[in-house]
Amino acid sequence: MKKSHLISIAPMMDWTDRHYRYFMRQITKRTLLYTPMITTQAILHGDRKRLLDYSPIEHPLALQLGGDNPRDLAASARIAEEWGYDEVNLNVGCPSDRVQEGNFGACLMAKPEHVVECIGAMKAAVQIPVTIKHRIGIDDMDSYEHMAQFVRIVSEANCDVFIIHARKAWLQGLSPKENRTVPPLRYDEIYQVKKEFPHLSVVLNGGVRSLEEMQKHLRSVDGVMIGRAAYEDPYLFADVDERFFGEKKKCPSRKEILQRMLPYIEENVTQHGLSMKTMTRHMLGLFHGVPGARTYRRLLSDGTPSLDQLKFLQLAVERGTPHIE
Repeated sequence: MKKSHLISIAPMMDWTDRHYRYFMRQITKRTLLYTPMITTQAILHGDRKRLLDYSPIEHPLALQLGGDNPRDLAASARIAEEWGYDEVNLNVGCPSDRVQEGNFGACLMAKPEHVVECIGAMKAAVQIPVTIKHRIGIDDMDSYEHMAQFVRIVSEANCDVFIIHARKAWLQGLSPKENRTVPPLRYDEIYQVKKEFPHLSVVLNGGVRSLEEMQKHLRSVDGVMIGRAAYEDPYLFADVDERFFGEKKKCPSRKEILQRMLPYIEENVTQHGLSMKTMTRHMLGLFHGVPGARTYRRLLSDGTPSLDQLKFLQLAVERGTPHIE
């Protein structure tokens, strides 16, 4: 089993950017983090610094690629390695129309031999791990046998880490958002992949919302990847390092995390000209489930919060404002 994939946070478009990842590193040091999917064309022809830069504290950190051209994927993987990423992952799970038009994402599940070419080219280009994230199936190609055949063929490219979303994807008729909730979860089929391919590292993704669920799944697979729950309730990860990685150091309190984020926010606003909301939007879930959280969320989301507002909140916390601990 690859310990590095034990617990991870899923790549999520518009969510898991560098500011979210910096914020999450105040909560968990060991959880594997992913970038949102970035296309090969964006990396090869776009603003790489904007797309790929990150803070050193974000490690361990993986870059997820979207694309279907083996040569472009290899070149992008090489750039990822040069940029210092710890892993490069191929997206074979996104069902959006835009991604389908580019002939990549979930539609590649219908072309396992082509995925072998893509993975093979990437692995030949880099020394860091190359992994794949896919669905249990697409459209009417959704039987366990279809998925097992896909895994069997792709593993021939020496790909040994398979991150599997436990829902099939409908390429027509459902939006990407609906594809994350409407098709039923089929965890047992991911468990079966691990039984049939014990030499592979199998990571389960989809619908997991608690540490207890993580522990349950880890009895049958090698790792668990969390998506929306990690964004909606980031402090869920406060006990992950201790419970799953044996770390002795306690996670900071919500109050301490808020205080640690202030210098980072101030630097990016004053020195780099970023909007404060670019960073604070990721922090709205910090007090999820805590009485009085609505006031905190309103302060960060009402209009464009200013540094003075955030410092006022810090002062309120330091003075022991009820419920914000």
